[in-house]
Amino acid sequence: QVQLAESGGGLVQAGGSMRLSCAAAGDADCLSTMAWYRQAPGKERALVAAIHSGGSTYYTHSVTGRFTLSRDHAKSTVYLQMNSLNPEDTAVYYCHAEACAGWGQGTQVTVSS
Repeated sequence: QVQLAESGGGLVQAGGSMRLSCAAAGDADCLSTMAWYRQAPGKERALVAAIHSGGSTYYTHSVTGRFTLSRDHAKSTVYLQMNSLNPEDTAVYYCHAEACAGWGQGTQVTVSS
């Protein structure tokens, strides 16, 4: 069992930056691999980035070089730093605990042109 709470979404202009946080609580075994997904209007939810317990990361092609995923094990928190945002990044962003299929409630990110 895991509970996830995202924060940090909002409205930003194109070219701007934003940091999302995902605070986790629950079974530590659920937190080995953490990920961020996003769902844009009319589209399916898609993987954005993932981080494993050892620190290795994966990024989908469209965010590589712009987004950085990190984690603070002591705080059981995962951060998604998003730079050079563009309108195509507009979506609801969800935190996901891969091992236990846990989802947060989502946080809206809107990038204006």
